[in-house]
Amino acid sequence: MVGRSDVPVSSAPQFPPTAAGPAAEQAPRSSDASVDVLIVGGGVCGTALLFELARYTDLGRVALVERYDALASVNSRATNNSQTIHCGDIETNYTLEKALKVKRTAEMIVRYAELLDPASRERCVFRTPKMVLGVGSEECALLRERFQRFSPHFPAMELLDAEAIAAWEPRVALLNGQPRPEELAAIGIRGSYTAVDYEALSASFVAEARAAVAGSERQLELQLGTTVAAITPEGEGFRVLLTPTPGCSAAADQAERQLWARHVVVNAGAHSLLMAQQMGYGLEYSCLPVAGSFYFTPDLLNGKVYTVQNDKLPFAAIHGDPDVRAPGKTRFGPTALPLPLLERYRLASFWEFLKVLRLDWAVLAVAWQLLRVGDIRRYILRNLLFEVPWLRRRLFLADARKIVPGMQLEDLRFAEGYGGVRPQLIDKRQRRLLLGEASIPARPGLVFNVTPSPGGSCCLGNAARDLEQIVARLGCGFDRARLERELHGTAEASGPAAASGSAAEEVVVAG
Repeated sequence: MVGRSDVPVSSAPQFPPTAAGPAAEQAPRSSDASVDVLIVGGGVCGTALLFELARYTDLGRVALVERYDALASVNSRATNNSQTIHCGDIETNYTLEKALKVKRTAEMIVRYAELLDPASRERCVFRTPKMVLGVGSEECALLRERFQRFSPHFPAMELLDAEAIAAWEPRVALLNGQPRPEELAAIGIRGSYTAVDYEALSASFVAEARAAVAGSERQLELQLGTTVAAITPEGEGFRVLLTPTPGCSAAADQAERQLWARHVVVNAGAHSLLMAQQMGYGLEYSCLPVAGSFYFTPDLLNGKVYTVQNDKLPFAAIHGDPDVRAPGKTRFGPTALPLPLLERYRLASFWEFLKVLRLDWAVLAVAWQLLRVGDIRRYILRNLLFEVPWLRRRLFLADARKIVPGMQLEDLRFAEGYGGVRPQLIDKRQRRLLLGEASIPARPGLVFNVTPSPGGSCCLGNAARDLEQIVARLGCGFDRARLERELHGTAEASGPAAASGSAAEEVVVAG
């Protein structure tokens, strides 16, 4: 693993000679308003790409625009996600093949953090123990079998019996000071980086991107409070209309303007699909936004405790985590509720949801497929009741007691303002719900990425995939060996696939 003392983040990259790509000679109408790459969206995925372009390529001008006043204001915000580095070891809905792909990209966050100075690192990533808990003979048998298959690939795994669980998490294994009556088993990992503040990580990516170009003629432009109103192909690039976002303080002194970009990457969550469809791309998709809510308790857990996933449910199982932004509190959740909003607390996004829903018989068929499964139907109904103020704490208590059996009603407090929306896509052609990411390559030089959870865990891997496409198209210098060494921990590059890694979920590519 590369440490700060070995390779300072701001050190100048060394690039192998490359030929100019076909787009390099194309000039916009106004060179003062042109960039090599425009990134739309200032969440953890957009800022990760900004960092990699600044550190590992020699592109002269890169811009990032964000519609809000601050970076990471939607799903990357610390309050709007589970603050977890998903690496495939305790996620029981992952196959071994998928878990190994997740592991490769998730470890990029840890290796990146090791490049930072200690103070910056401590703001971004956190070491806590974690486990997936099995309750009852069936779940315990599943975890024991899983441990046998997974532990050769995840050497930090430990198989825990009830006594070991009690040593790690007393409130999980004991009830009124006595062992719980149910059979218990767990897979645990201790001492590794397991938690992340994706909001702080996004800020770190921007800071290190700026450090990478400091002292050179290269330029990074970061513009907040800016909405992309239109993207129009022009020559070998794209004419982009930028408008101030109404109500944003950062937009107060801005005026509508145009920008010409050789390459455009849209990392705007559910709004990526909206923008793609406004241009006539990705029309084969609909969107099912799923909102998650959380509950706070006093400090009941020492680390992360996940539960076994129900294979019939396409939603995350409940878990408990010490909150990285709320010392002395444990956060339990999430609930999962289909919600007709692209952003949890912005009611105006209802109208945007209607545009991407594209309701037809294919969408209704997928909804019927979900509702006809009893487990899913009961789960959705229960999660609807979780939103009723008087009922929700009482109903959620029963679920939370699977993790902490002695939890009392007075321990639970609904986490107001916490929880985001994940844009689960519906493939209308195949009439099925997609649980992975979607990348819509609209045309050469223009891509729309939709990254539901766990998109944050694979932010650097997704960025490396997009970086490969940018390098191939623009013909810029690319220090592949450095990226491999720093973010993958390998001595030499082994081709484009090695640098880009594999996305944490199956990436669906729309033609």
